[in-house]
Amino acid sequence: MGETVGEEPDYRFTLANERTFLAWVRTALALVAGGVAVWQYLPDMGLPALRSGIGIALVVLGTVLAVLSHHRWRVTQRAMRSGEPLPAGPQVPLVAIGVSVVAIAVLILVIVGR
Repeated sequence: MGETVGEEPDYRFTLANERTFLAWVRTALALVAGGVAVWQYLPDMGLPALRSGIGIALVVLGTVLAVLSHHRWRVTQRAMRSGEPLPAGPQVPLVAIGVSVVAIAVLILVIVGR
């Protein structure tokens, strides 16, 4: 499923692009696993809907991140082959905002559950 447009980049750049993709996939998998763990094992502390919401949000965030990571791998590979600047992706802000929102929700769950 490799690109055929442009010139073949230095293999080290291609391998670095693949390592970055795999790092994003590991992060996505961790978010999904964390969401399942929250959904199944976190006590509801009187707010079961919030616990479910946190679990669902983490699973959705992980799923979206995995899809975006594949897209970023492809556009980065295409840019390297074409000699264009590397594109910026939405992954970093997505993870930062998503994890911050989930952390605030967990904080609310802990404070209200006391």
